[in-house]
Amino acid sequence: MKQKASLVDAFGDKSVDTDIDSQQHTQRERELQNWNEEQARGIAKEEGVELTDPHFEVIQRLRDYYLENGSVESGRELGDILDEAFSDQGGRQYLRRLFPHGPVTQGMRFAGLPVPAHSEDEGFGTAR
Repeated sequence: MKQKASLVDAFGDKSVDTDIDSQQHTQRERELQNWNEEQARGIAKEEGVELTDPHFEVIQRLRDYYLENGSVESGRELGDILDEAFSDQGGRQYLRRLFPHGPVTQGMRFAGLPVPAHSEDEGFGTAR
């Protein structure tokens, strides 16, 4: 007995993603594709920082967070998240050694991401 092909098979999947969270996630994925480690190294070199594996661990954490959550409301919020994520290595002090102009502002620039609003606090760097 011959089976009939479904309409989806015949015409292709024409479904439209109507989930706003999914659409925003997809948009952030596209934004993240326009970055590479060489760009990060170039920006870092201009700022007098030589990127190492620990730097890229923080940068990747920032990029992963952005992909899943989008922009944060404030730099302080992201600073707290980083402090907790890297508490075993020394938290804010560890991050400050890696990113002398602030793990949030400098880290976000190196990661090719938008610097959050209200990032003027000395604890996480000054937005430019």
